[in-house]
Amino acid sequence: MRILYFLLFVLIVSCTQKEKNNTNQSEKEADNPYYEKAWSYLDKKDPINAFEYFNKAKELFLKNNDSLGIGKSLMNMGIILTDQGDYFGAQETSLEAIKYFNENNKEQHDYISANYNNLGIVNRNLKNYIKAIEFYNLSMKFSLEKIDKQKCLNNLANVYRDNKQYTKALSIYSQVYKGNNESKNEYSRTLTNLAKTKWLQNLDYNPVPELKKALDIRIEEKDLWGQNSSYAHLADYYTKKQPDSALIYANKMYGVAKTLKSPDDQIEALQKLVILENPEKSKDYFLTYQKLNDSLQTARNKAKNQFALIRYETEKSKADFQKSQADNVKKQNLILKQYTVLGILGVALIGGGAGGVIWYRRRRKRLEKEKELEVKNTELRYSKKVHDKVANKVYRVMSEVENTPEMKKEVLLDKLEGIYEISRDISYDHEPTDEKHLVKMLESYSSKDTVQLVQVGISEIGWDEFNKEIQSEVYHVLQELMTNMKKHSQATRVVIRMSRIQNDIIILYSDNGIGSETFSPKNGIKNTGNRMETIDGTITFDSGEGFKAELKFSVQ
Repeated sequence: MRILYFLLFVLIVSCTQKEKNNTNQSEKEADNPYYEKAWSYLDKKDPINAFEYFNKAKELFLKNNDSLGIGKSLMNMGIILTDQGDYFGAQETSLEAIKYFNENNKEQHDYISANYNNLGIVNRNLKNYIKAIEFYNLSMKFSLEKIDKQKCLNNLANVYRDNKQYTKALSIYSQVYKGNNESKNEYSRTLTNLAKTKWLQNLDYNPVPELKKALDIRIEEKDLWGQNSSYAHLADYYTKKQPDSALIYANKMYGVAKTLKSPDDQIEALQKLVILENPEKSKDYFLTYQKLNDSLQTARNKAKNQFALIRYETEKSKADFQKSQADNVKKQNLILKQYTVLGILGVALIGGGAGGVIWYRRRRKRLEKEKELEVKNTELRYSKKVHDKVANKVYRVMSEVENTPEMKKEVLLDKLEGIYEISRDISYDHEPTDEKHLVKMLESYSSKDTVQLVQVGISEIGWDEFNKEIQSEVYHVLQELMTNMKKHSQATRVVIRMSRIQNDIIILYSDNGIGSETFSPKNGIKNTGNRMETIDGTITFDSGEGFKAELKFSVQ
């Protein structure tokens, strides 16, 4: 169930109420009407307008040099993006918020904790469990209240449970359960999680007494979100053991989800009803599920596009303003240069022949050094071309021969002749690197029996719109990663995800191989950093399980 927005705001309710009710003095001084307007839209459950006004508030806080205001605006924007399912956008926004908070200022710890908690939720949904654990621990570090720390511990245990580390999850749940004597809602939440995890660890375990005890508390406390969760767990448990009981709880979940107006929980309840109901009713539920799911996905995609457009318009306005300023500076510099040249000519005429000789000698030395540097750069460029255009292509052909035992001799000869032509014309850049050839290159390393390749997002990022230099450098970096995988990693699965926010591109590479700690990276892998630098991009590696790399660059 996705009740992220609810869980997240439960964690920061104290700091948000303090903001809205007490009207912090610094905000009065800043006089930022956009911030209050954003909250009014958030109260009306209008996330798009709320996001837009938080963005406007951030820009006004920037002009006023109000770091805390900027951080809070970005934090709230990140939470909205999380709730709308834009996890990459949420992660980028919440990470940006970190640098505006002061961790040494205890008064800001509520906001810092909430921001880290959002990053934990994002990474849990992206199934990046190691990072999620890291962010939840940071959230707990900055939690001021005991109940907030317990909520962070609950979130932490949920990640371990998702990752099937049930023993660790149960240890944390037990710790929270023993210390939960202040809030009935938190007590029932922990009791439910404890029972569900025991059942997941041992399918013979009966969690019903504990689940029903938690449900009774939630009914008494009129905790609809909690009731929704209890009904879902009870339906899951009874689905195979007592389908009739499971159907009762699925219907109750559906009713509560509609009361809460939570489309995600309605969809989950409908999925259960489709399985549990008789064929006639099941068909009706499926049609309802299909219509609601399509509507939800359409709305979320529309929201994501609007969020991206809001950020784009803001950045464009700032860029236009900066360009106007730059043009004025250029005009002033041009006038200054003209006066400077006239002054230098005057001094040169007065200084006479001796000064001219010294100037000439210095200029000649400078030209000689520039020539030496040009020769070295040329040698380096040819070295990279030999590596990329010949060595990697030879290895690609070897990989294709390995994956295609039935390859005909004529086909192999054609491929070798192609490598020969490339090596003979090494001084020319004519290798195609468009989207079609990129996909073909990546697929050449995969096979049904040994390496499974998953490609996501290539057609959405507008690859063919990139300039040729960016295409070439990124193409060869990916080629090097695939060659490295084939040579060293012993991987059976490779995943390449590409995403775009405005002009910024993120490419995530991961495989399930032996990782980078067991071998020394060769020149090809080491040179990927130089390649990304030439296009003002970055590449970072993760030495955890398998081999991971993240490429970031701008196409502007």
